[in-house]
Amino acid sequence: MVSIVFGLLTACFFASSSLMSSRAVKVIGSASSVAWVMLIGLVITTPFVVVSGVPANIGPSIPWMVVLGLGNVIGILIAGFALRVGKVGVVAPILATEGAIAAVIAAILGESIAPIVGFLLLVIVGGIVISAIAPDPQPLAQERPVYAVVLSTIAAACFGFSLFAAGNLSNDVPIPWVLLPARLAGVLIILLPLLVMRKLKITRSTVPLVVAMGFTEILGFVCYSIGAQYQVAITSVLSSQFAPIAAVAAYFLFKEKLGRLQVFGVAVLVAGVTALTVAS
Repeated sequence: MVSIVFGLLTACFFASSSLMSSRAVKVIGSASSVAWVMLIGLVITTPFVVVSGVPANIGPSIPWMVVLGLGNVIGILIAGFALRVGKVGVVAPILATEGAIAAVIAAILGESIAPIVGFLLLVIVGGIVISAIAPDPQPLAQERPVYAVVLSTIAAACFGFSLFAAGNLSNDVPIPWVLLPARLAGVLIILLPLLVMRKLKITRSTVPLVVAMGFTEILGFVCYSIGAQYQVAITSVLSSQFAPIAAVAAYFLFKEKLGRLQVFGVAVLVAGVTALTVAS
């Protein structure tokens, strides 16, 4: 029951973050959006980092922390670009393939991979391709579906590296230290340069969005970590459902409609991710 509750909470938090990001990036741009979210996240995380103290033998964990931080920040940045030119219903399911990509990375680095996992990865790729080539009956202003799919796939790859790094860190450092790298990297490599160049943007309408995103990104990860302590598979399956939740919410909130072939591609993608999570 605990895994179900926290898995669903994770999905809701990540879906909310995707929806708010899709609005914020259209107003202030992806870079400024990420910069503010990471600054807020750093302010939230720092007290917990201080209280938890410096982990013993942190040296071997530092390379993984760098990969985690850069992968997460770059992934969020590129995902923001994708949401500027694509619909939430297409972008979010592709981003949800991060777990599958982490599995591929693990296989490349020497972990054995079952034949069923290889098959499901092909199914996921098929869903992505269908989503990319499917006609859009009601395109958004300045929408570029193929470009959005390409950007989403690159972002998912970045998230996959970040997730793989987080898996190698989770048993060695406390949760606040897993949250810290991305927030710190975002402030150092995105916010500060934007400040220096005087290109950091914010508007009154986007303030509540970036503040809420700063909280939802952290709460989603914390909920996932709690649920995974009980049953990893259930928590992973339910948390990956942020994609259909975001797609349905975007339909009602933003009137974003998908064509039948787009819906089929997204359904194949979500089914593949869910099955892969169970199989793994």
